[in-house]
Amino acid sequence: MKSMRWQHIYQHLRYWLEEFYQAPYRQQLAREQRDRDDLFMLLVFSEMLGVPNPVSFYTLELLPLLYDDFHQWHQRQGMDQSPLDNIRCC
Repeated sequence: MKSMRWQHIYQHLRYWLEEFYQAPYRQQLAREQRDRDDLFMLLVFSEMLGVPNPVSFYTLELLPLLYDDFHQWHQRQGMDQSPLDNIRCC
């Protein structure tokens, strides 16, 4: 009984310590993740944008998975309308 209580206290303390140390960096980590995702989207859609992509054969499989995020991506990149003729999202 006591060991379960100590285990619960330890888990609760561990949770709050992780929150204490991670909270100041959470926004920066989210920004870095978004930047990394934007670069990945650029690599996947680069062949359609006119940039030669040596691995376009492999990224071709990922296109259907990323179509849903394309609208938000091109707006984050500063393009008001879709730069691709075959993808109409706006």
